Amino acid sequence: MRDTTGKSAWTRFWDNGRWWKALILAVGYLVLYNLASLLMLPFVSDTADPKSAVYVLLVYVVPIFLGGVILVIFGASVGWLRDLFGPQPISGRGWMWVAVAVVLLFNILRFLTIDYSAAGFQYVMTWLLAGLFIGFAEEVLTRGYVVRIMREAGHPEIAVALVSAGLFALLHASNLLTGQALLPTLLQVVYTFFFGICMYLALRVSGTLIAPVLLHASTDPSIFLQTAFPATGMLTTVSGFGNIAVVVTGLVLVFFIRGRVQQKPAGGVLADL
Repeated sequence: MRDTTGKSAWTRFWDNGRWWKALILAVGYLVLYNLASLLMLPFVSDTADPKSAVYVLLVYVVPIFLGGVILVIFGASVGWLRDLFGPQPISGRGWMWVAVAVVLLFNILRFLTIDYSAAGFQYVMTWLLAGLFIGFAEEVLTRGYVVRIMREAGHPEIAVALVSAGLFALLHASNLLTGQALLPTLLQVVYTFFFGICMYLALRVSGTLIAPVLLHASTDPSIFLQTAFPATGMLTTVSGFGNIAVVVTGLVLVFFIRGRVQQKPAGGVLADL
């Protein structure tokens, strides 16, 4: 059923922003992503080496690729794809570059402290591909769709940042369902929440979703590759403080987030208030 604007009931539902719709979208994606992961299990041998390119391809690349396809289909169904990577409706502030710099610095340090000869070309390239798909899917969902929904509901930017980061952390809390122990999962949730704050700030200060996508795409491969094949030396030790640095950065900077995006009475143009 369509109204006088030509929009379907489905599109009108999602265009009418409410915070709980962001939760529904995140949970729906999480369910579909985990179903895709389960579909890959029959192809993963019990003796498969987690440090092999084939393992990374089946366990990470294929499921997250399917998740990204699902998100693109959703965006196309509600007409959000055209604006997804467009300019942000609210400007950033200079101090927000701190979040970008901290994440980027430790990603570079980790990439510099990987034993590439031990890892092998195929394993490294497969993880880089996985990182690209992870960055795209998770940022499109949380800093793309969730941010849009929250802003359409008229929430202040601090709420936008907290909800997008919170739902991002929720995605990783689901690792409990895969058998990950409680303590590592809790630590991961804390890290991903504040990493999500940093990605929100990257979105704001760069003015485009491309920035957090690329930052995120370089984060996961650098962490997993260096964890599996660390080089020796002082830089490796320094890079080990990356997660702590991200948590502290997000924790401090979140208190400075201000602003609101809302509809102006005349013309419905989004503005930075």
